[in-house]
Amino acid sequence: MTSEQKKNKKLFFLIAMPRSGNTLFASIMNQNPEIAATANSITLEIMKVLFLLKKTDVFENFPDHKSLDNVLDSVYDLYYKDWPQRIIIDRGPVITPGNFELMQKHFKRPFKCIVLLRDLMDVLASYMQWYTENPDAFPNRYSCKNDEEKLSMIMNKDGAVAKDLEAIKNAFKHPDICHFIKYDDLTTNPEEEMHKVYKFLEEPYFNHRFIDLDQIKINGLSYNDNVVGKDMHTVKKEKIEKTYNPYIEKIPQRIKDKYGYITF
Repeated sequence: MTSEQKKNKKLFFLIAMPRSGNTLFASIMNQNPEIAATANSITLEIMKVLFLLKKTDVFENFPDHKSLDNVLDSVYDLYYKDWPQRIIIDRGPVITPGNFELMQKHFKRPFKCIVLLRDLMDVLASYMQWYTENPDAFPNRYSCKNDEEKLSMIMNKDGAVAKDLEAIKNAFKHPDICHFIKYDDLTTNPEEEMHKVYKFLEEPYFNHRFIDLDQIKINGLSYNDNVVGKDMHTVKKEKIEKTYNPYIEKIPQRIKDKYGYITF
């Protein structure tokens, strides 16, 4: 990537729990040929793995911090070097304390975050509906006996939901670089919310459509949901609307008691 290309390319982040409108948001944004809103990204994991090399015996035996830091400094530029889009919206929990510290040290440029907010009970109800209607969904692949055990597994401290919740919590401490969108607002008034996003991006508005939506496909690649279960990332194509999910009434009481306070 030339210095001019690096200068013109913009990087933003999308922070949100699964089942919070990530795929819907990406489907809308990716209508703009200038923008690539990514699938769940591995870039932060790359940063983490590289950083943890500093804890290995081989590195400590010859601690060349400068050379390894050069690699860390270049992760995002190298990863997105061949992406033709000028604006990348990378999906990942970038504002967990550890991730944010790494980015501040190694990305070396300002960045902004779009944060999707959805009440946790709505997220878990969406999970319940998905894994109930799709036998191959990943929560059904383990020895969990009932919904309480499946939802507890989804909420484990090392899982995606917990990491994204931590990032969301910390995002509220950085309102200067974060733009918050409530899921209900995105599904009720998508055009209004997109105008706000473009203002935040400091980019001219693109005339998006909000019916006949496309499934996610970026640079010729689509989700392979055989890995996690059918329809995990399927967008309802017809139109965007907020619908009532009856599974919210089926969430086990212990789960409600433990997590029901997490609302936005």
